[in-house]
Amino acid sequence: AQKVTQDQPVIISQVGKVATLNCQYETSRNVHVYCIFWYKQLPSGEMTYLIRQYSEDGNERDGRYSVNFQKASKSISLTISFLKPEHSAKYFCRN
Repeated sequence: AQKVTQDQPVIISQVGKVATLNCQYETSRNVHVYCIFWYKQLPSGEMTYLIRQYSEDGNERDGRYSVNFQKASKSISLTISFLKPEHSAKYFCRN
């Protein structure tokens, strides 16, 4: 089993700038390969997939979204570059 924790305050940024969101996770001792996903929740409540990170891979990047994966400290952050108004949303990391 894995546990994911987000203690994220509201992040205020500007169009064209960068925002970084943080996430902490835990894994069972016998789980060596795992995947963590980032999602955006739309105003309708629908969850939209953004990017995923496998535990055995280097930091992932997909367009404006990039991940900083720190396996030793069990943390993963999502950075959104060149912000647009439509990036205003709730963001979640899941395993």
